[in-house]
Amino acid sequence: MARLTASQRNIAITVASVIALIAAIAGALAVSGYNKAQAKESKPAVDAKPTRPVPIEIVHMPESGGKAVNITIDDGPDPTWTPKVLEVLKQNDVKAVFCVVGPQAKAHPDLIKEILAAGHRLCDHSMTHDTGMDKKSEAYQSQEILDAQRMIEQAAGGVKVQYWRAPGGAFTPFNRKLAAAHGMRPLGWNVDSKDFEKPGVGAIVSTVKHEVAGGPTLLFHDGGGKRDQTVAALEKVLPWLKQQGYTFSFPKIY
Repeated sequence: MARLTASQRNIAITVASVIALIAAIAGALAVSGYNKAQAKESKPAVDAKPTRPVPIEIVHMPESGGKAVNITIDDGPDPTWTPKVLEVLKQNDVKAVFCVVGPQAKAHPDLIKEILAAGHRLCDHSMTHDTGMDKKSEAYQSQEILDAQRMIEQAAGGVKVQYWRAPGGAFTPFNRKLAAAHGMRPLGWNVDSKDFEKPGVGAIVSTVKHEVAGGPTLLFHDGGGKRDQTVAALEKVLPWLKQQGYTFSFPKIY
């Protein structure tokens, strides 16, 4: 085998050095790209911004239009009553919006995940259910809304809260704008079933039957106390609504 001359050896060493440098640069770029991809994947879902602006107006109308109603369930989740409400909804093939309180969501993340797994949606219903929050400072309102949103979304494993319902209807221009900026459509109601007052199953059912023609969004509760009357009333109301030709939808977001 012929020996390389000094000149040939120098050329060979230079070529090898260039190849090693190219390989090192390629490796560094690959690692950088991987790290960026990992960082992107690991970014919490709760930081995601809505893909388009959410309106600040309070919504009542259903997404599907037509003769549809929206079932909304407030003040949970509750370990006793939420599973019973979920079962009635399942039996009637009805989806609902659960307006949940932040600390309740934190205490019962399993129920939040069960709500989502059944195809229902989540609504921020504040931290403390302060029905007088509209008379308090913007800083206080922000804390009530955003702390609850974080708790609910953490309990939900990062799934976004889609609505904001002020306790007792304590909406203000500020809290509606704030909620919308964080991807939550302000959500009202047209029919208050009065189940919160525990007037009896018959009275709850009668209220819904007499008032449902006035608007599509119905209000019930699975938290804030014993809700056996609500469960029994839903067992009667949901089939009756179907018999009257109503369908079931979610409130419009956009």
